[in-house]
Amino acid sequence: MTENLTYAFTVDRSPAEAFAAICDVRAWWSGEIEGPTAALGDEWSYGVPGVHFSAFRITELVPDRSVAWLVTDSWLSFTEDAEEWTGTTVRFDVLPTADGTQVRFTHEGLVPQVECYGVCRVAWGEYVLGSLKQLIDSGAGRPDSYGADKLDDAKARAAAL
Repeated sequence: MTENLTYAFTVDRSPAEAFAAICDVRAWWSGEIEGPTAALGDEWSYGVPGVHFSAFRITELVPDRSVAWLVTDSWLSFTEDAEEWTGTTVRFDVLPTADGTQVRFTHEGLVPQVECYGVCRVAWGEYVLGSLKQLIDSGAGRPDSYGADKLDDAKARAAAL
């Protein structure tokens, strides 16, 4: 059995506020983002020149509940299989709780056996647990907190884990 990369956190905000922040990708994820990111069927891309490119299609969108992005194309400069994200799915589930709203992030197909797991785990952690959570909590994310210049740091942190 494999374990997809998953993070979860709870915020003192409504599901609608959390969901709106997730869909405002430019407000929490750094890099070059092209295309619309908020409606079912939207196709968009994320890139950091010379490091990472991913193209996405929104394949599931239930307002204030869940959104899924199918990776339709990818290129990673730091893995032997540069296209290992292709065919994976990034999903967010938003659930009301007694303490507010739980946001659950899962990158389906990004498992420990995949080469980029360690580096991607560190980077996704910074974006999801750091920038996205801050965006939901305060209205301002940190989309430039983790860029291409941090790749070597991420590799070193991943190797230490």
